[in-house]
Amino acid sequence: MARKRKAGDGTVRQRKDGRWEGRIVIGYDDNGYPKTKNVLAKTKKECVEKLQKLKAECGGLKPEKVRPEMAFGDWLTYWYENHSKPKIRPTTQETYESRIRLHIIPEIGDIPLNKLTQNDLQQFYGRLKNSGRKRFTDKYGEGLSDRMVRMCHATCRSALEKAVQDGLIRVNPAIGCKLPPKKAREMQVLTREELQRFLIQAKFEGYYEVFLLDLATGLRRGELMALQWDDLNFKTGVLNVNKQVYDVRGQLQISTPKTKNSVRKIVLPPAVVAVLREYKKTVDSRWMFPSPVKEDCPITPGVVRRRLQLILEHAGCKHVRFHDLRHTFATLALESGMDVKTLSAMLGHVSAATTLDIYTHITDDMRLTAAANIDRGIGKAAPQEDASE
Repeated sequence: MARKRKAGDGTVRQRKDGRWEGRIVIGYDDNGYPKTKNVLAKTKKECVEKLQKLKAECGGLKPEKVRPEMAFGDWLTYWYENHSKPKIRPTTQETYESRIRLHIIPEIGDIPLNKLTQNDLQQFYGRLKNSGRKRFTDKYGEGLSDRMVRMCHATCRSALEKAVQDGLIRVNPAIGCKLPPKKAREMQVLTREELQRFLIQAKFEGYYEVFLLDLATGLRRGELMALQWDDLNFKTGVLNVNKQVYDVRGQLQISTPKTKNSVRKIVLPPAVVAVLREYKKTVDSRWMFPSPVKEDCPITPGVVRRRLQLILEHAGCKHVRFHDLRHTFATLALESGMDVKTLSAMLGHVSAATTLDIYTHITDDMRLTAAANIDRGIGKAAPQEDASE
């Protein structure tokens, strides 16, 4: 296995023409996307040497230049590249880079690290909320959402906490800032009548097996698209969930799920196994849901998301997100009597507490029903007067 290069060292790969290519990030454009430079060489060793030379020519922040009076934007870039980026996934990197380059650095990046105050941050969050949106202002208005403001704060707070740990500043000015309230995202679920119409329409449009399996398991979209036939044991009905697929700027990436609990085994209902057995006869691919246009490749997550919206529209159902199919599965499972711990394991949650927190409205209804049943039971068991008396 090739040794992984350190964060910030750039990437080295061999091209199809046999030459070696090295590439480093030298900056970011107005949309937050990285700008790169590359070198070419006949051997890997020569490529690495050229890449090191290019890196030196382009400059960049060196650890010895880290100091308390440096610009907060420089510290934020150094913190992200060396302490945050190596730990997060490519899709998460995009969102971090976007808010750092589009929002944080342009607004407060020039303030010296050791001069940045809580008031600076508080005013910054206020500007984001009132007029911070860079794109789609006609559709969404001038201000950023409460969620984006909180995310910008989380990035600043983490970077400043590292500065405290490294002795560059004494206290973290982000602690104690007032933020927009955290709002739970509204959960939408399909009714049983809508589910029936939806699955009939999905079958008509050739996507029945995809959505049937998702509604029977509550898999995340990336987990569903990453399934291969080897993951399913047709004899036992056990489905192994051990990978996910995600799109990074048009390129599909396969990785292990984000948490240990997301790697799990799910026992499928016999009826679903029977449907998949018949469906397999029509598929000539190792992928359970192969792309119709790309060889040896699963369906792109974005494609199946768009297809969902079309099927919902054609079936006369309300529009829901793909993730709401997962909520629909969980709701039906709880209403059918599945215990929370079992559901938590099926969904790949870290703990049953996470499941309870997300589906508290359903479990509250279940508690009320249970209380009513107990009340009726106690009422029937009320002591009767002794007939002999």
